[in-house]
Amino acid sequence: MPAGPIAYSERLFVPVRWWAYGALFVLAVWWAFYVATPVWVSVVGAAAAVLLVAMLLGSYGGVLLRVEHNGFRAGRAFLTWPHVGAVEVVEPADLRRLLTVEADARAFLVLRTYCNGAVRIWLQDADDPAPYWLVSTRRPRRLQASLIGHGVPN
Repeated sequence: MPAGPIAYSERLFVPVRWWAYGALFVLAVWWAFYVATPVWVSVVGAAAAVLLVAMLLGSYGGVLLRVEHNGFRAGRAFLTWPHVGAVEVVEPADLRRLLTVEADARAFLVLRTYCNGAVRIWLQDADDPAPYWLVSTRRPRRLQASLIGHGVPN
């Protein structure tokens, strides 16, 4: 838990429609077992499918972005302020280009397909092989403003 105030916090939950797709998957598993096996097997199969869907969507959709007093956290990764360089908002068209023809294999990526926005954070660490972090967010301008508000150069 951070010791100081949180300047920005966002959790990248998956869209509701993904949970609806998960529910349809559970229903399909239940039905497949229900028509071919005893009822208790279909219930166990459906319960296992519920756990699988909850684990997959919960872990994929549980990424936390946080601007803290001592740095920036994106999921389990953490960047201290001395290593944070310029921050730029990446528009959706530019994001596609950054992930294809202008891709840098050394970049650190925290991307979620259901988020159209992103920020690119340039690193000021000679020992880090990654030139920048590319991080998905639903509010790229707010994240950029929060990072710049902590004395990060723009």
